[in-house]
Amino acid sequence: MVLFDLQLPLPPSTRLYGEGFQMLSQTGGTLGAPADLGNYTDAKHYKMPAPAGAKAMYGMMMLSPSATENHLLAFTSCHRFAGQFYLNGQSLKVVVDTEDRELKPGETWKLESFTYQSGPDRERLLEALASQLVANHPPLRFPSPPTGWCSWYCFGPRVTAQQVLDNLDFIAKNIPGLRYVQIDDGYQPAMGDWLETGAAFGGNVQGVLKQIRERGFEPAIWVAPFVAEEKSHVFQQHPDWFVKDSDGKPLRSDRVTFGGWRRGPWYVLDGTHPEVQKHFENFFRTMKREWGCTYFKLDANFWGAIHGGHFHDPRATRVEAYRRGMKAILRGVENSFILGCNHPIWPSLGLIHGSRSSNDIKRTWERIATTARQNLSRNWQNGRLWWNDSDAVVLTGDLPDNEFQFHATAIYASGGMILSGDDLTKISEKKLALLRKLQPPTGVAARFEDDSFRVGRIDLPKRQVISVLNWDDVPQNMSLRLKCRTRITDLWSDTPVGVHADELTVEVPARSGRLLICE
Repeated sequence: MVLFDLQLPLPPSTRLYGEGFQMLSQTGGTLGAPADLGNYTDAKHYKMPAPAGAKAMYGMMMLSPSATENHLLAFTSCHRFAGQFYLNGQSLKVVVDTEDRELKPGETWKLESFTYQSGPDRERLLEALASQLVANHPPLRFPSPPTGWCSWYCFGPRVTAQQVLDNLDFIAKNIPGLRYVQIDDGYQPAMGDWLETGAAFGGNVQGVLKQIRERGFEPAIWVAPFVAEEKSHVFQQHPDWFVKDSDGKPLRSDRVTFGGWRRGPWYVLDGTHPEVQKHFENFFRTMKREWGCTYFKLDANFWGAIHGGHFHDPRATRVEAYRRGMKAILRGVENSFILGCNHPIWPSLGLIHGSRSSNDIKRTWERIATTARQNLSRNWQNGRLWWNDSDAVVLTGDLPDNEFQFHATAIYASGGMILSGDDLTKISEKKLALLRKLQPPTGVAARFEDDSFRVGRIDLPKRQVISVLNWDDVPQNMSLRLKCRTRITDLWSDTPVGVHADELTVEVPARSGRLLICE
């Protein structure tokens, strides 16, 4: 359903930002030259259909012709239908995707809420949008952003029990603020058989989880609830539980979208099927009550809202299929923390405590820079819709210190969750000191002056922290406006910068960042 068909009276140089359907897709650049901010886009990677020649965005978009003129267009609900924007040059269509469902004679549908706002302050517009989204989708609340350790970025899917326990020992002795110890993949014998550990992970993942609890930490675990591989027991025993193709057979996801990054092609459990809902509720309750897990990283959630298939409930949309499945999961996990990862952003409103806000981190400058931009573009969501998860902070490897410091500065500026992704048994004392300074998370995301994300301000009780990021390949002298006369200290080096008023110029090395405490 086309709500608006517009010709935009804006110059091609107008700055552009648009959300993706799923976490890994965002659009930046300008009206005349839109640019993908991520590598795994809705259109190219996930093969989501869109009109020929159009750039598709989902949920919200911002147009900024100048530093003092901003136009925000956004859907403020996502109960049943996904809201979309199709941009083609100066032409913009605002669309509700009804997924070819039939509106029968005499029948009515309630569509999604929509807002248009404009003004000089970009951050205020985004804050107002968050308030409207919260009104339509009351968020799940968790008192503070979780902190912890994640096995994936040092050990991957071949993680062993001993590696987890060695890091647990280190954390308990050296940085006990990392409360959640997360086994990120590698324990299951097949994608979809989450309770059948078998020989995987030494056959004793529950023993490791028990030791985490006994040491006073919280067991956290990775699950991809909506997907299963063909050899899994759940697929072999319950083929009727899966989203169907046009022949009534389980739909191979690679026929309509990306087939999965490991052990694919994946098949998709149908969130509209009552038995699937019971299955979700039961196995998550087992992980909660018997395994003791209190934190669940839900990955591959995009597939729960897969396009191109047929659901058990033929009238349900893919948004409804996903949301019904997620509500069953929430019943199972009870009061545990839920992190959405690789998830559909707007359909997840009100269903998760934390939201991954970027692609996976890698120990390269290119990935540190691109994930930082992705995360900071979503700062307005943190603490309002959910806690943002900027992915693991990694401080070991071959990168120079300045690039690690840029990475740590951007993570601090995101204001959300902090999970270490390093084998901490091998971290240097210098890098451990850097990690300690990220604890505990402030819970407050920086407000940046513009989408260059160079200077951001974090307002905390009794002090302000200024984040300064140099994205360039050469050192920069950067000017900062100060609200009043203030004493400034560099957080990373603990060195005094002095007492300053009105304006301060600071030197920032190439590809580096600084955090300045103003008291």
